[in-house]
Amino acid sequence: MSGVDLDEFAALIDRPEPSLRHDAKARRQRTEAPAGTLGKLEELGDWLASVQGQVPVRPIERARVVLFAGDHGIAKREVSARPAGTASALVRSVLGGGGAVNVLARQYGAVVRVVDMALDCDPAELPEDVVRHRVRRGSGMIDVEDALTADEAEAAFRAGVAIADEEADSGTDLVLLGDVSVGGTTAAGVLIAGLCGTDASVVTGRGSGIDDLAWMRKCAAIRDALRRARPVLGDQLPLLATVGGADLTAATGFLLQCAVRKMPVVLDGVVSAACALTAQRVAFRAPDWWLAGQAAGEPAQDKALDRLSLQPLVDHGVRLGEGTGALLALPLLKAAAALSAELPVRD
Repeated sequence: MSGVDLDEFAALIDRPEPSLRHDAKARRQRTEAPAGTLGKLEELGDWLASVQGQVPVRPIERARVVLFAGDHGIAKREVSARPAGTASALVRSVLGGGGAVNVLARQYGAVVRVVDMALDCDPAELPEDVVRHRVRRGSGMIDVEDALTADEAEAAFRAGVAIADEEADSGTDLVLLGDVSVGGTTAAGVLIAGLCGTDASVVTGRGSGIDDLAWMRKCAAIRDALRRARPVLGDQLPLLATVGGADLTAATGFLLQCAVRKMPVVLDGVVSAACALTAQRVAFRAPDWWLAGQAAGEPAQDKALDRLSLQPLVDHGVRLGEGTGALLALPLLKAAAALSAELPVRD
């Protein structure tokens, strides 16, 4: 993994400017809205001022949903409600505009981007702009083998960094980060259990809606993968290669580079929370650039967000993934930005 120097991220990432939060609050106190009457919207407006680097806040006009896609070999253990190797069908639905994420994105004015990192299908079946970053066809069965080789993990991480740069250069002003995967919540559970020092049963959730037998299989898979992860818990790229997968590795690099580029991110569910927790181990200031969109009812997500000191903005029990939870928070952020920017200020 010598080709990627993770220490550089810790040096490059600064916290958002704290004085701008104070300036935004001072400006709001000169409006007609009494202090505290706008509740959570006030805090979000102050956060937006700090991550945008200006007061008053700019409206959110170029929100982008970024979905990293991949199939996980661990799904062959029947740990998901969906058959192993079928994430490409979900991707085709999104690309065709028929996914729940598409409906919400149209409603809230966001653009959806899908990035294939390790789908188990012929790349010729999907558009070139979707598959051009793919590093392999499916990830390994993490209970008995590594998800990726060292070279594949480095390639996936670099792809995530490159995609963050593409988004920043194109003018994206808010990223809604999600995943399209089968078996992804199992890999996420392993990462979170390892990084939080807990056991498999604490982080094993229902994911895509599994029954009790599938839950037990998932718990066993996380337990066995966790044993393989423990020797590399202190080294994030080898950890991601061992038990993460190409999509999670790319999302981790993406989150770090977004913080470098000062581009705010809203996390979706347990998979993006696992990537954020891994990225925090690289650069402890990076989480200041992120928000948690929605509580998905997954114990692993709760554990990760607690470690990240992030509180979900909404809690509607939506477990679908695919960026839907992050999108549900977008109207709140747009409202906070509009109120912060447009409420008249007294002379």
